[in-house]
Amino acid sequence: MNYMIREMKKTEYSLLSDFLYEAIYIPQGVEAPPRSIIESPELQVYVEHFGTRRADYALAAEVDGKVIGAVWVRIMNDYGHIGADTPSLAIALYKPYRGHGIGTALMEAMLTLLKEKGESGVSLSVQRTNGAVRMYQRLGFQIIDENKEEYLMMNELSRRC
Repeated sequence: MNYMIREMKKTEYSLLSDFLYEAIYIPQGVEAPPRSIIESPELQVYVEHFGTRRADYALAAEVDGKVIGAVWVRIMNDYGHIGADTPSLAIALYKPYRGHGIGTALMEAMLTLLKEKGESGVSLSVQRTNGAVRMYQRLGFQIIDENKEEYLMMNELSRRC
């Protein structure tokens, strides 16, 4: 599949709400929550006024001129929060585009961008049963905390080659 990874344009930031919904992990056999769930305050921290804070960075994956995935970071008090200087990461692809290596390419591009911007690390939260855990580990994320449902993972960018 031919795709391009690029910086997300400010005019496309509204798409982050779509990708926020797509980022919600829904285990096999579980009904998806209503789309209105993204309006909750604990999820709005990911997208509200995006682009107005230090360390608000977003990359898009594009296929045939259409944005089909995004990875974005910001410093926020979210599920993946570990400190006031560490951005938290969110990533999502529309379902038909998953499993083609695009998510890995998005992640690698974001890790490179963050390192270039001088960030020392990035964190994320992921459901323990989500298959993406293995991808995150391959990309250098390590589990730094966990509970019954989730892992809190960190990538210390200074350790990346």
